[in-house]
Amino acid sequence: MANNAATTELEAAVRAVRTNSRRRQVLDAAVKVMQRTGFHAMSMQALADEADVSVGLIYKYFGGKEDVLLATIVDILEKFRDQLAPAMAQAPDDPVEQVAAGFRRYIQIIDDNRDAVVLTYRESRTLDADGRERIKELEVETSAPLRAAVEAGVAAGVLTPHDPDLTVFNLLMLAHSWALKHWHFAALYSVEEFIRAQLEFVLPTMVVAERLDEYRHLTARRP
Repeated sequence: MANNAATTELEAAVRAVRTNSRRRQVLDAAVKVMQRTGFHAMSMQALADEADVSVGLIYKYFGGKEDVLLATIVDILEKFRDQLAPAMAQAPDDPVEQVAAGFRRYIQIIDDNRDAVVLTYRESRTLDADGRERIKELEVETSAPLRAAVEAGVAAGVLTPHDPDLTVFNLLMLAHSWALKHWHFAALYSVEEFIRAQLEFVLPTMVVAERLDEYRHLTARRP
């Protein structure tokens, strides 16, 4: 009986891995196809060909094109949500250090997923009301660790008492410019140079003047 239970659990785990792998194939392919043609011109057959799966398999995991689009956008937002807090937790126990670590990781995720990030801007308006609401909820969840660090910095007297929401979303818009204006910035900066330049620009607007020298190392060139 125990062996049968273990076998059943193993088979379920294998099926879950296979399902996740297939979904990943489809989502990665969707980004490529929509980048070429846009959402409205994308056919399920073109998506299947790009993913090297059958159209029937796509419908097994997704209800239709709109579901594929929503899943693609949710996927990139979940990467931000799931990776931001751990990166900030590894930084020193200082709110400015944590904000910088979160900002750095955010741009690194963007760099790894530039086409998907651009896609979220270009196609999210195509989603229905429920889909757009889901995206808004995820954006708030994504920004929560940065907001908490900003609020902690204000409370500690090291960050200027600006609206935390405004501060955080300004940071995220600066980060997104690495994807949205990559055609321009990539010729001028590596991703690491871009992060340093943005931190050098934004930290003086956030950190109280008498404490700014303590954080010069955050914009120093890394070996």
